[in-house]
Amino acid sequence: MQLDLTGKTAVVTGGANGIGLAISRTLALAGASVWVLDVAKENPAHAAAALGARGWPADVTDRESLENAFAQIGNPDIVVANAGICVDRSLGGTTPDIWNRTIAVNLTGAFHTIQLASERMKRKNQGAIVVVASTNSYDGEANLTAYNASKAGLLGIVHTAANELGPYGIRVNAVCPGLIRTRLTSAHFSNSDLLSGYFRQIPLGRGGEAFEVANAVAFLASDLASYITGATLLVDGGQMASKFGPWTEDEATFDGERWTRAV
Repeated sequence: MQLDLTGKTAVVTGGANGIGLAISRTLALAGASVWVLDVAKENPAHAAAALGARGWPADVTDRESLENAFAQIGNPDIVVANAGICVDRSLGGTTPDIWNRTIAVNLTGAFHTIQLASERMKRKNQGAIVVVASTNSYDGEANLTAYNASKAGLLGIVHTAANELGPYGIRVNAVCPGLIRTRLTSAHFSNSDLLSGYFRQIPLGRGGEAFEVANAVAFLASDLASYITGATLLVDGGQMASKFGPWTEDEATFDGERWTRAV
């Protein structure tokens, strides 16, 4: 079966950069009419134009801003709640401002997006919502208290929304990416020493690319996933399945980007 989103209207929050942009591109290539929503400084109209999509400035922390965006869009078929931020701070160094801002964007912003989207999807008795959570929804990676809490909270919303919206034909699922190459993680991907140790714990031996997350989102948004709701799809190279990674120097080499078994 081919993934075909022709005739579908899709909305992607935080869609002008990184994983969000990859999702916007993939949905557009699958035939969807895509709306890229992002804060004005990210110039969503410009990002959308390159994809043959439409862009609209919207701040997910501002309910009125998001309502205005949905008023332009109408009743979407697919909504991807992707907008998010991450601030690296220790538990003790996490100020109230960092906490409040992270929760506002990552968790409350997703709540606003899902609530507004579902109100419109109910009018058609169908729809697909995909939330971009994280492997940090499950673990306690140091120096990311606010981020981890916000991403864990997203799964609570996903499960509850799937339960309540299922009778309206609306499916709600999540993807949980691991370390993915984006503008925000470029410093990590340029640090070979860091990657060697980090990727040692990942069965596939490497980090992920934004298009790989986008492919998972597109699947969950499509009719190919018509009997899937309330689910979480890990896009992490097997990281969360492995307590101790499989890579050792006596059987493999690290080339600066990935571990590879000796032939």
